[in-house]
Amino acid sequence: MQQLRDRGFFNGVLLGMTFSFVIGMVAVYLLTVLEVISVAVLDVPQIQVLFEWSRRNLGLSILPFGITLGLYVHSLRTLQQRLNDKRPQDEISQLEHLNDVWTSLFFGIGVIWTAIGMRSALLHALGDPGVAAQAGAYAVLQRLVDGGILTALTTTIVGGVGGYLMRVIKSSLLGTRLSRFYEEQEQHHANRVEALLSDIRESVENVSARTSTAYALQEEQ
Repeated sequence: MQQLRDRGFFNGVLLGMTFSFVIGMVAVYLLTVLEVISVAVLDVPQIQVLFEWSRRNLGLSILPFGITLGLYVHSLRTLQQRLNDKRPQDEISQLEHLNDVWTSLFFGIGVIWTAIGMRSALLHALGDPGVAAQAGAYAVLQRLVDGGILTALTTTIVGGVGGYLMRVIKSSLLGTRLSRFYEEQEQHHANRVEALLSDIRESVENVSARTSTAYALQEEQ
């Protein structure tokens, strides 16, 4: 008992530290993207390249993508634990539906951010028609890039690829177990119906037997 309590305490501390670290990293990323602060560690070439790629291609969309992915992992892990505990079917179905919701939301974020990025890019490039006409084609393309068209295209790819990967992961990890679980539930329901019909048949036979016996006694009298 004490070991389980210590293990639960350690897991809680580890989860809290991980959550705090993730929140801190997200906050630093957002503040840096918005140019509120400047982090010296970004002078490291590898981190600088990764940061610049994320900023130009994902922008602020990394926040909803990350939150949705975290919720997906949490619901997938919870679903696995509920299957191990053999929880009721309605609870399993609700968790599976919730997992599918996070997958669909991941797709949706990619689509929504694509529309946001395209609108922002077009407004930035063509907001002033006179300036756009004088700037030339290359300058307009550069303004589209600066306005966020790369973010629009990249979030489409990330949303689509990530969403399909989430479906594949769920099917690979829990697909067979979910199918077996639902088959067992259907078989259990069929057995209950069969047992109920058997009880009804026996009751009818008993009533018929008693009626026949009573009728035979009346005839003898």
